[in-house]
Amino acid sequence: MAEIVVMPKAGNSVESCIILEWSKQEGDSVKTGDILCEAETDKATVSVESTAEGVLLKQLYQVDDDVPVMLPLVIVGAEGEDISSLLAEVQAGSGVETPLKDVAAPQETAASESAVAVPVPAQSGGTGGFASPRARNLAAAKGINLALLAGSGPDGRIIEPDVFSAMEGQAPLTPAALEELIRSGKTAPVKGTGLGGRVLKSDLSESAPVSVATPVATTAAVNFPGVVEEKKVKGVRKLTASRMLESLQETAQLTLNSSADATRLLALRKRLKESPEEMGLQKITINDLVMLVAVRTLKDFPEMNAHFLGDKIKQFASVHLGCAVDTPRGLMVPVIRFADTLSLKGLGDEAKRLFGKCLEGQIDPEDLSGGTFTVTNLGSMGIESFTPVLNKPEVGILGLCTIQPKPVMKGEDVSFVPHIGLSLTLDHQAIDGAPGGRFLKTLVSNLENIDLLLAL
Repeated sequence: MAEIVVMPKAGNSVESCIILEWSKQEGDSVKTGDILCEAETDKATVSVESTAEGVLLKQLYQVDDDVPVMLPLVIVGAEGEDISSLLAEVQAGSGVETPLKDVAAPQETAASESAVAVPVPAQSGGTGGFASPRARNLAAAKGINLALLAGSGPDGRIIEPDVFSAMEGQAPLTPAALEELIRSGKTAPVKGTGLGGRVLKSDLSESAPVSVATPVATTAAVNFPGVVEEKKVKGVRKLTASRMLESLQETAQLTLNSSADATRLLALRKRLKESPEEMGLQKITINDLVMLVAVRTLKDFPEMNAHFLGDKIKQFASVHLGCAVDTPRGLMVPVIRFADTLSLKGLGDEAKRLFGKCLEGQIDPEDLSGGTFTVTNLGSMGIESFTPVLNKPEVGILGLCTIQPKPVMKGEDVSFVPHIGLSLTLDHQAIDGAPGGRFLKTLVSNLENIDLLLAL
């Protein structure tokens, strides 16, 4: 008997995955545990395994389709098995928010609506009539309020085409968002912050929906010479674009720039590099050293190790340090849990472990959330100063810049001393400039005296 294989959950916060490549094609033999496809969440790449054995009879999605988790992905059964009834069930009752591959939307007729109808309470703009079971199922799956629809069926009955008409222009909901919408009665926006504009659970609001204008392409009529390559914005790139814009729109960002004498920092790094191999300290980097100093400094400034939540600020006793890393798929920020409890070596080892997972595309989605403060490093690229963008709802992010000679007056003489640039962005809604300045000043002092800080 044919079985449906669903898109599995790839972490508690993952609501959908984009199919990157099919490993098995229709007609291929499949065993339990075989890789069906490679899929991309908004945080990592995952391999989707088959939970059934037989022949892959139907792929329900194509490459680049966005598939909600726990919804049908493929159908596996015996070769030549009739799966028409199973396809009809998938299309009519699965709540799939994007068109299934090669499965046409069923056409309603008045005769097909002769099933038992369900009353719909009359509200302003509604018909006060009835809705067919198929219309109710579709409306529930899409988060459509039947009470606001006008029916085109017999005696004003709401039928499936009426719901399809109401869906035009509305972004699809993830299963988690749909469940919350039905449970709480909240309102879904026209467009969400998820992949492809999908409405996430966090997008639901108690207030009326706010229309989001779609940017109008201004280059359509322009004839550009030469070859032009278009790339679809998806996955990590799409998530980063959405999060960065949201961060700048919803926070009052202020960046403070300073620099610290890096003489002792460089000397310590040199000693670590030359230390006995059995100590395992040779791979400690400047980035590791600065992260340690940042963590130690945050313990004295709890207001910087916090989340701003609009009507309240959460300050955390432990430091969960986000560390931005550049990957082939885009920017990722894995989180070092309880960084304040780790030694320099422990901090460096954990950072390298997480960085490696990100670069391999195998990072656990749960390792990319829950940070309380973030460090991002562009120093290796020769950047002297920049404006880091806050990782909401965190109230602070520290940018590390390149180390370069800086003229320093010593009596009447001028000497050039290596300095590391520091760029601190804070949310002015939660932190004023003066407290942020004091944190940065203390951080500078701790970096300049890192040998003494390690003795504490």
